[in-house]
Amino acid sequence: MTLRTAHTAGLAPGELDAIRALLDDAFDGDFGDEDWDHTLGGVHALVHDARGLAAHGAVVMRRVRYRTRWLRTGYVEGVAVRRDVRRQGLGGAVMGALEEIVARAYDLGALSASEDGAALYAARGWRAWQGPVLALGPEGVVRLPEEEGGTYVRSGGGTPDLDLEGELVFDWRDGDVL
Repeated sequence: MTLRTAHTAGLAPGELDAIRALLDDAFDGDFGDEDWDHTLGGVHALVHDARGLAAHGAVVMRRVRYRTRWLRTGYVEGVAVRRDVRRQGLGGAVMGALEEIVARAYDLGALSASEDGAALYAARGWRAWQGPVLALGPEGVVRLPEEEGGTYVRSGGGTPDLDLEGELVFDWRDGDVL
């Protein structure tokens, strides 16, 4: 097995097709075009084996307001492992590569965890955000109660001590904001 990181711009069209197919399969068809768009434009961690792409994750830049400061945030997207190689540490390998990027390039790491993924992230030191989760949208700041409890954070290179019960305001994007 090999692990490599590459920016979206460095991936060949066939590699992007393989990533999208893995994500479509891993999310049982509940991975739409807007989800795919959110996965692009950052750095991807890819694990390949003899059969091809075995695992993937990406980190893209977002802005998150915490207290009075907008933090450069590495937002983790599109983490998936091929069904036949799950529970073999590949998700952890992908997350390790992404966490290194977050630590070196961002103030904060953040992600929205599924029920299935939450245990992986918590075991790796990601902390569930306890406070309100909001987004700065076209109509102003809106609360995202469906994201509360499922948003996880990790300190980056320049994060102040976080009050996990404080307020996080994410930048807006089309589709699911988080």
